[in-house]
Amino acid sequence: MTIKPLIILPDPLLRELSRPVERIDDDVRKFARDMLDTMYDAPGIGLAAIQVGEPLRMLVLDLAKEGEEPAPRVVINPQVLSRSDERSVYEEGCLSIPDYYAEVERPSAVRVKYLDENGKEQEVEADGLLATCLQHEIDHLDGVLFIDYISKLKRDMVLRKFKKLAKDRPPSRMVG
Repeated sequence: MTIKPLIILPDPLLRELSRPVERIDDDVRKFARDMLDTMYDAPGIGLAAIQVGEPLRMLVLDLAKEGEEPAPRVVINPQVLSRSDERSVYEEGCLSIPDYYAEVERPSAVRVKYLDENGKEQEVEADGLLATCLQHEIDHLDGVLFIDYISKLKRDMVLRKFKKLAKDRPPSRMVG
């Protein structure tokens, strides 16, 4: 079990585009397990690789409620095939923007194609919380944060707060 340090706003890495995973091997599977351990430890329901400092098109999810059997999902190189015209609003939070939540409007359903941890192609038709979570994590792979969907005024306030907090804490990752 390896808990990875989380990348926290305003770290510029969160705005980088993630590159595709070229080959799914034991290293990628171990990294997926580390990501799941990190997500569970946080605790969260989704985590993109970029949030632990790896700009790879990879994310993990587990929407099981407390008391339910864990249902981890590893999503590699996801592609959104379609989005519904119907919209829904969920209160979202993010492990990279701790203790901040905002209502975000997104398509209420998506169809996503991806590779699982064994390299097998999967496709999921998602609605509800799964659709929101997939869109939130896929956004991370494109350098987009959920605060990009809120008003500029609120977003600027959040950015100012996290820039101030960043001055008071040690760096969240090693450079090199």
